[in-house]
Amino acid sequence: MNALTAEFLGTMLLILLGNGVVANVVLKPTKGHGDGFVMIALAWGLAVYVGVLVAGPHSGAHINPAVSLSLAIAGKFAWYLVPYYMVAQFAGAAAGMTLVWLAYFEQYKKTDDDTGKLATFCTIPEVRKYPANFTTEAIGAFVLVFAVLFIAEPEIHVEHLENARIGLGSLGALPVALIVVVIGMSLGGPTGYAINPARDLAPRFMHQILPIGKKGTSDWSYSWIPILAPIAGGAIASLLYMLVLS
Repeated sequence: MNALTAEFLGTMLLILLGNGVVANVVLKPTKGHGDGFVMIALAWGLAVYVGVLVAGPHSGAHINPAVSLSLAIAGKFAWYLVPYYMVAQFAGAAAGMTLVWLAYFEQYKKTDDDTGKLATFCTIPEVRKYPANFTTEAIGAFVLVFAVLFIAEPEIHVEHLENARIGLGSLGALPVALIVVVIGMSLGGPTGYAINPARDLAPRFMHQILPIGKKGTSDWSYSWIPILAPIAGGAIASLLYMLVLS
């Protein structure tokens, strides 16, 4: 599998399972209707785990344009690859959202709550104050990128095999998943913690074009925040990382 295919598939799985749990909780009738924010935060973390598990060995599993840009700023990723990764991530997010729509097709038709439907696609602030919303999203992305920059592949030195490295295998994706869980539980309340431009913009576009029965606006007036704030937060995290290690 090449890196761009891996980013596409990893991001597709991230959005399918992440927005899928929101659909399960918000739409009706579903088995998970009303199960709440804790279920959403846990499932989003596990969605990250699945995406990283699939994409990690082939692309590094950025599955987030803010992460790709931040790694490039920190000198850990080639700048010329950033736009290619971003295209794959946005395309994967659109594909993942389309699969959510297919899985919950009947529930979308039976749900009358326009805001609830929109929430299964993209983020919506609880209090619409753009400076505060931007700050919250930037802080969440800062935590994500700063922590990711400090994740190192575990090593176990084997006698007589100085260069041998034994990692955690599939469990190597777990640290990133746990970071996303704690960001959701600690910082996700005000804005829904996009912390990923592809996670918000591509599904928001799909909300605009997919038939889901009665629906309201796609709220494009807010869309710039979950795009720019994660990029800003990630960039600050990279600069601080370089300063700390200099």
